[in-house]
Formats: sequence, C-alpha cells, structure tokens
Amino acid sequence: MTVAKRELGRTGLQVTTLGYGAMELRGAPRARDISEEQAETILNKVLDSGINYIDTSIDYGLSEERIGRYISHRRAEYYLASKCGCLVGAPPAPRGQRGAHVFTRDNVVAGVEQSLTRMKTDYLDVVQFHASPSRQTLEEHGALDALLELREAGKVRFIGMSSTLPHVWDHIAMGVFDVFQIPYSAVEREHEAAIATAAQNGRGIVIRGGAAKGAPTEGKQAGLQWERWRRAHLDDLLDGMTPMEFILRFTFTNPDLDTTIVGTISPEHLQTNLDILQKGPLPPDLYEEAKDRLAVAGSAPRAGAE
Repeated sequence: MTVAKRELGRTGLQVTTLGYGAMELRGAPRARDISEEQAETILNKVLDSGINYIDTSIDYGLSEERIGRYISHRRAEYYLASKCGCLVGAPPAPRGQRGAHVFTRDNVVAGVEQSLTRMKTDYLDVVQFHASPSRQTLEEHGALDALLELREAGKVRFIGMSSTLPHVWDHIAMGVFDVFQIPYSAVEREHEAAIATAAQNGRGIVIRGGAAKGAPTEGKQAGLQWERWRRAHLDDLLDGMTPMEFILRFTFTNPDLDTTIVGTISPEHLQTNLDILQKGPLPPDLYEEAKDRLAVAGSAPRAGAE
C-alpha cells in the first residue's frame, strides 16, 4: 500500500498524510498497560505499512524508550517528532492530568538530550514546545533560544509548537516555528482559521485529534463532541460510511493538512485507518454541506487573532 504524502510546510520533509501518534505506547499508570511484544508489533507494523511520521513526547511514559528499542535500527525509514518543555525527571502525572512543564533553557536542553538517548538517534526531525506556552513564557527564561541553538547544532532539524487558542495566533505571528501541531476534527473546528493562516504562511500542519477521540465513533455518547455530532444531523450524508470513516475523511479533506497523527496499539485499527485514507477526501458538495451543519451545531472556526 502506498500512503499519500505532502510536504510538511516548507521543511522539505515529504510526510505521509497519516502519521502515528505514539501516546498509547506510554503504558501504565497513565494509560492501559501494554506488553513489550505489543509495542514492538505496532511500531514495526506502522513502518511496514508505509507510514513515515511518528510523533511522541518526553512525558508519554515508555513511548520514547520503546521507539528506541524496537525501530531505531530502521531510523532512515521515518521522521521523528517529539516535544520539549516537559519537566525532565518528573514522576508521571495522575491519569487525566497534564504533567509538569518548565520552559527554561536548561530543561529544554535536558529534554532534547534525553529524547535523543532514549530513541537512540543523533537528531530529531521536529521538536515541538508542548502545552502551548505564551510568547512571554517562551522568551523570558531562554527556552526558545535554547531550541534554536539545538537546531543550529544539528540535533534538531525543525522546530515546532503544539499550539492551541488563545496563544496560537501569537505563535504564528512570531514567525519562528516551522511546524504547528493543532487539534482539529469535524466536531472540533475552533482552530480551523488558525490552521489556514499558519499554512498560508508556509508552516507545516500536523493535526491531532483528527479521528475525534471521544466522539460517537468511540462508542461514547456523552460529552461536547458527541453533542455536536448529534445536533449536526449528519446521518443522511454518511452514505454507508461509519461515523469514524466520515470524521477521519473530513480531516483528510482539509486542504491545509500535511499529516494527521492517530494513535493505536491495534494493527487492525491501524489498517482500518489506512483503508479509510485510501478512499480519499469527501466529495466537495458533501464536505461543504457537512461544514454548514456542523457550524450550526457549534463546531465552527474562530476567525481572527484572539
């Protein structure tokens, strides 16, 4: 199977439009426990399937170590993205809570060096600031300068931001980030205008949440995403698609997307996502009608800088 590729902004990296989010490799206590055999199997299945973009983080438990353990010998086959700002050496945060982040020069350098060691590589293709810190936070203790210096040293190829409202507009305006990772799906379109602006400025766009975790596709019929889905009344547009297929194809249809990262430990689930990708974008008329209905249901872009 050939997975479609797009250039990640102006980086020159030709990334597959479906990437792998390695959060689920973190293991207990912050997620369900998985065996080393499961981790080895899914990581190699990702690469064997042709996916070439893997996203992880310092604070994803065992994720970085498992990447280093099981696929570092295949390093030439994939682009590797991680995060910085996560507090190095901090114990895992309780389930459902974000771990501590410290945006200082020393912590950024320590984090990148630790990631290089854990993943058994000499360089990271992309390092993103985690948790969408403000511009002031990035600048006041040297965190941004540290990451830029790591790029100059060749340990980091491109720098990015895992960005959300309200700071995303400042992040775009700073003009220093090569890549933005931003949450987006049919039922979570608040960042759509920011995504478009960043893409127009030549920045790479990595979508997270593009499979709408927590929406009805996960068997859960509660929460904001489910309510938006219910109020949008999209069933007559599905034409045989499952809600998961519709939501993922909606994400792939966004012209500003370069890749969307989806996490799983199931080879079968991974193959389902690949099969959906092969079906291509939604038909233009269906896509526009869906956006109109979703906007009425509360899933609409927020235009302009906040």
